[in-house]
Amino acid sequence: MLPWTPPNTEDVEPLPVGRWWDAVRVAPTVAGRALGALGEASGAVIQDIYGTLYWLVAVGSVRDRRLRHVRVLPALADESTYLGVPPASWTEGPGPHWRVPLTHGPCLTDAEALWTALTEVVRAGLGGVPEGRQLCYRCQLPTDEPIIVGDEHGGSVGGGTIYVCAQHASYYPEHGRIPLFPARGQGGGI
Repeated sequence: MLPWTPPNTEDVEPLPVGRWWDAVRVAPTVAGRALGALGEASGAVIQDIYGTLYWLVAVGSVRDRRLRHVRVLPALADESTYLGVPPASWTEGPGPHWRVPLTHGPCLTDAEALWTALTEVVRAGLGGVPEGRQLCYRCQLPTDEPIIVGDEHGGSVGGGTIYVCAQHASYYPEHGRIPLFPARGQGGGI
């Protein structure tokens, strides 16, 4: 248990990261699978209005780690980072809530167990890491976290790999991709 509880019962309150815990922010594209992979090993988890999950981990336990769709939110020497923490009684959406309540068990998640689960989920769901920045097929903006969603076949000329940014990944089913060029007479595509 932590020496703190969410400070109020009225609304979400911004609390400084690094004082009682660090946070690991996980994008919705992998968050649900990561929660399932952790199972009972998960400590308390906050879900925001966009489906992003935030695991609370011991201060300093996950510094200098990088993984697609995952951001470590530690305390920094030159700036402050805050996380919106809902009241302990908020255990259902809509809106920010405790996806895994504080009363579930340990408040903090073991950082090594979390990182192992996240690594497995990201590699299984997103495949290998593409080299360098890529352009998102949908918005045509560069992304440092490209997600492979298909291959383009060019007939007599070479094709290419189709990438999207994390924001547009939700337009593609997890198991099977939306056809870029549907068969004649079939609707769909992008």
